Amino acid sequence: MFDQAQEELQTLRDLMRFAVSRLNEADVYFGHGTDNAWDEAAYLLLHSLHLPLDRLEPFMDARLTSAERAAALNLIRRRIDERLPASYLTNEAWLGNFRFYVDERVIVPRSHIAELLSDQLSPWLDDPWAVGRVLDLCTGSGCLAILAALAFPEAEVDAVDLSPDALAVARRNVDDYELSERVHLIHSDAFSSINGRLYDVIISNPPYVNAESMSALPQEYRREPELALASGDDGLDFTRIILREAARHLTPNGVLVVEIGNNRDALEQAFPDTAFTWLDTAAGDDFVFLLRREDLPAGA
Repeated sequence: MFDQAQEELQTLRDLMRFAVSRLNEADVYFGHGTDNAWDEAAYLLLHSLHLPLDRLEPFMDARLTSAERAAALNLIRRRIDERLPASYLTNEAWLGNFRFYVDERVIVPRSHIAELLSDQLSPWLDDPWAVGRVLDLCTGSGCLAILAALAFPEAEVDAVDLSPDALAVARRNVDDYELSERVHLIHSDAFSSINGRLYDVIISNPPYVNAESMSALPQEYRREPELALASGDDGLDFTRIILREAARHLTPNGVLVVEIGNNRDALEQAFPDTAFTWLDTAAGDDFVFLLRREDLPAGA
């Protein structure tokens, strides 16, 4: 079918129609940057053709060369046959207007914390310029550490991960943003290699998928590192570590911001005496919590 399409389809409009049909027919799973076949097809085709990702319509009736058709259709074919998230095919992911290099060594960036950093954690922090040190725990590709460095111009940012592979990807992104003097990559199992440092802000998008959900993940999510997803029976294993140890690493007025996925109910049941502040994001207020140092649960 794809070979025939390469011979018969001529314009970007032709390829868009064909790609949307094939993605829907194959029942691929979306969720790594897009949530429907049209947006996925548009992204992959525009990327392949080196066109602006926000300018589909002006090019819809442009005729493509044979080589362009082959390259574009190959991306669509691989997306279907290999069930790879689009970001692994293009080696890029976007958080707002910020582009990051990614490959299969890291999960595809999609954290709600990114939009909170764009507002410099207002109103929870009074003065972004007064933030002196930030910790990004489970940094993965380094995207949140980079956004934190941009949000807090005077801050040193420690970006921690257990995976050397993830830190290699993070290094590439930190270098791309020319932030190597302020963003420091640290190989560590949670807080174990932090060496008593104190932070004004700790952010984390940790593993939070529970065992039941892990067993039912679509193939696209199974292409991501399991280490960055799975977190025990209830999805809270790593979050418990954060809540137990974060107070020792926060300054007296420090704040902790953690993404928790769909585990709000489970977290509140596990810590009924903790007054979590749930932050508003574009997806709702069930996914990211904030705690000040004095509000962290004792003996967690």
